[in-house]
Amino acid sequence: MGNELLTSLLKEYLRPYRSMVMFIALLLLVQATASLYLPNLNADLINNGVTKGDISYIWRVGFLMLGTSAIVMGASIVLGYLSSKVAMAFGADLRKSVFSTVESFSARELNKFGAPSLITRNTNDVQQVQMVLFMGLTMMLGAPITGIGASIMAVKTNVRLSSLLAIVVPLMSFQIWLLLRRIVPLFREMQTKIDRINLVLREQISGIRVIRAFVKTRFEEKRFADASEDLMTTALSVTRTFAVMFPVLMLLLNVTSVAVIWFGGKLVDTGDMQVGDLTAFLAYIMQILSSVMMAVMMSLMIPRAAASAERIQEVLMTKSSVVETKSPVVPDKQTGLVEFKNVEFRYPGAEFPILSGVNFRALPGKFTAIVGSTGSGKSTLINLIPRFIDATDGQVLIDGVDVRNQTLDGVWQSIGLVPQRAFLFGGTIAHNLRYGKPDATDTEMWAALEIAQASEFVKELPNRLLAPVAQGGTNFSGGQRQRLAIARAIVKRPHIYILDDSFSALDFTTDAKLREALARETASATLIVIAQRVNSIRNADQIVVLDEGQVAGIGTHHSLMEDCQTYREIVLSQLSPEEAA
Repeated sequence: MGNELLTSLLKEYLRPYRSMVMFIALLLLVQATASLYLPNLNADLINNGVTKGDISYIWRVGFLMLGTSAIVMGASIVLGYLSSKVAMAFGADLRKSVFSTVESFSARELNKFGAPSLITRNTNDVQQVQMVLFMGLTMMLGAPITGIGASIMAVKTNVRLSSLLAIVVPLMSFQIWLLLRRIVPLFREMQTKIDRINLVLREQISGIRVIRAFVKTRFEEKRFADASEDLMTTALSVTRTFAVMFPVLMLLLNVTSVAVIWFGGKLVDTGDMQVGDLTAFLAYIMQILSSVMMAVMMSLMIPRAAASAERIQEVLMTKSSVVETKSPVVPDKQTGLVEFKNVEFRYPGAEFPILSGVNFRALPGKFTAIVGSTGSGKSTLINLIPRFIDATDGQVLIDGVDVRNQTLDGVWQSIGLVPQRAFLFGGTIAHNLRYGKPDATDTEMWAALEIAQASEFVKELPNRLLAPVAQGGTNFSGGQRQRLAIARAIVKRPHIYILDDSFSALDFTTDAKLREALARETASATLIVIAQRVNSIRNADQIVVLDEGQVAGIGTHHSLMEDCQTYREIVLSQLSPEEAA
């Protein structure tokens, strides 16, 4: 199965380089032919030149041998260059394809594979396939040509000595079979264990503060050491197998050489064979056994590459649950109206849905808040609007058109999203703010920073808008990251603003100022906010209360305090009755 997937992967991604591969095959044929011709020239030199003392013949054949050697060397150089070029281009195309596929995944597929595994598949696994292609072009194609050609020439030189091949080749083939039988499962295990190391390492780097705060440094060191030792144990099993097999194969190679010289010497002694033919036969035997050794080396690489190809194909063949429509519909008027009609969402195989029977409208120019206890489905509900996941039943509409009937780019273009975990990209502040609007001016960016209450700390930075941002924005505090993420959404000037608990790291004063400025900025847009603080959404035009995936109530703060028990419990858990009133 793995070898079939590896073959199909190579066929598909080598199509653009077919002509170059054909030229490489031609070079290999020239190289192999020249290599096979050299022992024959050497035999003629010894039999007809050295034995007879013909100096002119020696010079003539000698120059011919030098020319043939130059052809072999030149072909090898060009072969190495072209093979590396094809292999590197193949790897780049494959990585691009895997990356594009992952980019199209919904949250469901991303969670299925996990970030560490996807990183390993697009780096280490692609590298394994790329390496086997390079070695295959330089060795695998040449080995059978040289092996078959040398076998024919060896039989032609001396049939009696060629019978040694009937013993040696089956023995080496049996050794290769034993080798493959043991290491193929080990290579599959190695890739899985590399995933495990990536997972542990990512967790430890991301959670270094938590690890130190809970004095778990030793525990995490042991956890990483266990994962590393597990990989080491598997790798040692593979290495030990190689350590045994290679000496055995080399022993067979050397014993064969001794046997050829031994029996060939007797034939020379009886006059049944010339000295030059013996040296040529020995060279052909070495070429045959070298070809077998090349096949062994490839057989060691192919199983691991096959396991990697299987993992790569698993990604490439996984279809996103969020599919682009073939006949997109464009809303007549883009105002930002969001509507949920009897929406349900459940994960495959789940007994109960995460959301069920959700009905409400978020109107342009209105502030819609969504509240609920932990696990009530707030974030899942928000993820349905930009189609990070698709509803399993019902409809989510933007401007009267189902989001599944609109283009993904069209849906995303109308939305300014600030996720629950504010994420910034490595670069500069300006680079991050222009992420949704590449042509945004400095004036627009400063205006967005002013609204997001971020201009003050940005002005204090040495380079202001050109101040560097570390990967993930780790050189800023949580509150600063949230404000920069909000400013990024404002710069885009979308019709719909979605803020998923994006004020949690702000103090009450900054929170109040930001909401006041944001209300003015989004006066004609739809504003949807998930919030944990009741104080921050009391003035919302509409509050949607979720309870165990269902809408428990919709209304203003005062109406819900009277009519919705769930909302009243949430409010009273944060405020006193006097404050709630």
